[in-house]
Amino acid sequence: MSTLTIVETTETKTGEISIKPFFNPGVRNMGLEKYEMVVFDGIHQVEHVALLDANGMKRYVTGLNEFAPDIKLIPDKEKKAAKVKEIRKIVAQLEREIFTNIVEVDDPEFWNKCIHLKPDNDEFWSKIKLKCGNSPIFLDPKKPMDLVLIYAIEAGGFSMVAPSYEAARSMNKAPKFYLDKYVDTASTKTEVKKIRNKALSTLQTLFDSNQNKLFYIAKIVDGNSTQYKKTTPNDIIYDNMDKFINGEGVEKNLKRAATAFNETAALDMENLKIRSIIKDSTFYKLIAIKSDGFIYHLNSTTMMGRNVSDCVEFLKNPLNDAILIDLTREVEKFWNM
Repeated sequence: MSTLTIVETTETKTGEISIKPFFNPGVRNMGLEKYEMVVFDGIHQVEHVALLDANGMKRYVTGLNEFAPDIKLIPDKEKKAAKVKEIRKIVAQLEREIFTNIVEVDDPEFWNKCIHLKPDNDEFWSKIKLKCGNSPIFLDPKKPMDLVLIYAIEAGGFSMVAPSYEAARSMNKAPKFYLDKYVDTASTKTEVKKIRNKALSTLQTLFDSNQNKLFYIAKIVDGNSTQYKKTTPNDIIYDNMDKFINGEGVEKNLKRAATAFNETAALDMENLKIRSIIKDSTFYKLIAIKSDGFIYHLNSTTMMGRNVSDCVEFLKNPLNDAILIDLTREVEKFWNM
């Protein structure tokens, strides 16, 4: 059987597939984040492809098993058939190239004849492993053993390697590494940059032409809304919002932070002011959630709603102008200090 040899190199080529360290400068990692490293220099993490054992039935997570739950649960029959055919083509190709075992894709006895690539074959799969460090590992899908790794990684066969950059970013516990497909990763990174750049452009426009609106936006998106008063220098608000957009505020996820700023900036002045009043009224205990789960105006004991959106609609109703005036008057006392 062929042995797997992967050479580490720093050379990069457009369109290559590689395993790269997933570096998150906002997460502490024993000081390694300062040097853009995920493990100590010279150290590697080694992991064998995952083996599942359910009721005595063992199978490896290979990405090349048409009977795996994620394949069986595909609802669209045509998509499922296409995926099964893709798996069989790859398995037949690997059986032929690695073991010179010829198997026809449409053979009714396909899996009985594919002895080596069966998902429960310990002799083959127990030897499949990854050794990852700070240097990228480049994979060539034209090489049979590299192709085996790519499919296993995409199926979640290695816990330390996310199947994509986007998947790595969305995981609750960030992985040490991710599978980098040049086009997909570039697209994901560009998407975030576009959202961030739009937010920064909007921030500059508001600073230049509508600082009053910027004041209310800061009130809404910043976790510490009460720091902003009418006397707060606009440069401070600008600087804080720049940090927020770049994931340096209460929201550390850059995409979510920039998106939150864009969505808030798209609101009209009436909604912005009312939302700002509601947020600060909560801090100053002018309104509060009671034991029944509803928000009340404490002075009048009037129920306003179950959430912020309910409260906004309540205060926009002309029938509740008295409460809106009361909250505005009380909150603006603090804003004008």
